[in-house]
Amino acid sequence: MAERRLLVLFGSQTGTAQDTAERVGREAKRRHLRCQVEALDSCDVANLIHEPLVVFVCATTGQGDPPDNMKMFWRFLFRKNLPAGSLCQLDYAVLGLGDSSYPKFNFIAKKLHKRLLQLGGNPLLPVALGDDQHDLGPDAVVDPWLMALWDKILALYPLPPGLEIISPDVCPPPKYTLRYLPEESPHPDSDLLPPAAPQAPPCELHSFAAHVVSNQRVTAQSHFQDVRLIEFDIAGSGITFSAGDVVMIQPQNCPEDVQQFCQLLRLEPHRRFVLEPTEPGTSLPPLLPQPCTIQYLVTHYLDISCVPRRSFFELLAYFSTNELEREKLQEFSSAQGQEELYSYCNRPRRTTLEVMWDFPHTTCAIPADYLLDLIPRIRPRAFSIASSMLAHPERMQILVAVVRYKTRLSKPRRGLCSTWLASLNPEQGDVRVPLWVKKGGMKFPADPATPVIMIGPGTGVAPFRAAIQERVALGCRGNCLFFGCRHKSKDFYCQTEWEELMTKGFLTLFTAFSRDQEEKVYVQHRIRENGRLVWELLSSGNAHVYLAG
Repeated sequence: MAERRLLVLFGSQTGTAQDTAERVGREAKRRHLRCQVEALDSCDVANLIHEPLVVFVCATTGQGDPPDNMKMFWRFLFRKNLPAGSLCQLDYAVLGLGDSSYPKFNFIAKKLHKRLLQLGGNPLLPVALGDDQHDLGPDAVVDPWLMALWDKILALYPLPPGLEIISPDVCPPPKYTLRYLPEESPHPDSDLLPPAAPQAPPCELHSFAAHVVSNQRVTAQSHFQDVRLIEFDIAGSGITFSAGDVVMIQPQNCPEDVQQFCQLLRLEPHRRFVLEPTEPGTSLPPLLPQPCTIQYLVTHYLDISCVPRRSFFELLAYFSTNELEREKLQEFSSAQGQEELYSYCNRPRRTTLEVMWDFPHTTCAIPADYLLDLIPRIRPRAFSIASSMLAHPERMQILVAVVRYKTRLSKPRRGLCSTWLASLNPEQGDVRVPLWVKKGGMKFPADPATPVIMIGPGTGVAPFRAAIQERVALGCRGNCLFFGCRHKSKDFYCQTEWEELMTKGFLTLFTAFSRDQEEKVYVQHRIRENGRLVWELLSSGNAHVYLAG
């Protein structure tokens, strides 16, 4: 009898595709399939020719781009020299997660399905196109598609005699067990400190702990929006960047939330533990030190301020000792309960920690082993770099709008990363932020004589500040910027810097202050008013146009 094994590979940017892939993995195990779930770039692509059965779960990012953790796989798969029948032994299915408000809806899933077909793969089902815009979210497509998939798979790989599908009422085993170390065991604190500057340029697995030099509010105190210009010292990091590049920052939870979480779950923050995989072949989370403290796990790893997904409620229901709470959790994790879950969780942006407050009997019964199954890891956040190394060597600056808004919940919603960054005070000692740099999507002209038209309302001006500093350092004069904000006196970022460059003849600046007069004026009005100049730069100057929001 053929070996009953399934490989689930995902390409995920925000964690949704990973969450769905893990769901496929759980459902496979209920059907007694040997199953491994991993990111596309973590698997050896050359081994695909030996795999009998693979389910691909992938998101589409940006303008039809593959997520970061499948980029190497994507390049390999589209190599011209791959033989046409190389995947003829592969049965596969592709599940796409996208958003139909974008023109390249589920582009990656469609293209992957087509390419696997070209290479001789046998599709078990048509490609599934999950859509965020649907009233019930991607699950409206995913649920029925998965039911059809299991029918197909069980027809090819019937259950071994005497075995039945494990009931959904049985709680799946945790991915890891959390083994506490005895209190008195020696523990060097160094294992929890970020490593010294690495030899290779920093990356997600080896970030650079940059010293915060300054953290300055650049909007008036009376203005509703708090925007910060933050400067980091990157000397000795090996980091290089140019205009248009992006810095990735790994945020952390605030101490009050960490304390509340530990109290709710009756966890001792200073207890140390090691993680042990439940199944052989499962790798440990690369970003967690071993051994680790509960405090470190909750502060730096578990995303307790994210809006929980359906899978969170599904798993939580197993631990509930309270009938009322269990019924509600089961309803939220059922297909029929998705509209109610949306209005309870997604619409008001209720956080994981707040949900735990609402289910106190269940929360205090959560076994620590399941923490990493229940709560996803904190994802890094991307910011446009707002300075040039030519103007500020060994330094890097970012422009951060602190995210804070109201929903029907009494407590205002706050962005995890921007709130944490705004709270950092370099005057209170050595404050550090883990970061690394990624190539951005904006490339500025190599020829310094090419004029550049930049349209950057609000904090969208950040990459253009880097570009202007870089171009001015190289002596380029053809810099034209359209900047918009609400009030000249409240949120006109970098005003003195722009005015100085205009005086020196390095910058042509057009401003739109939307609320400073009766009629609202935006950057598009200024572009229309200066249409002749814009056309001249485009037609005879061969100008490049850039837009950032």
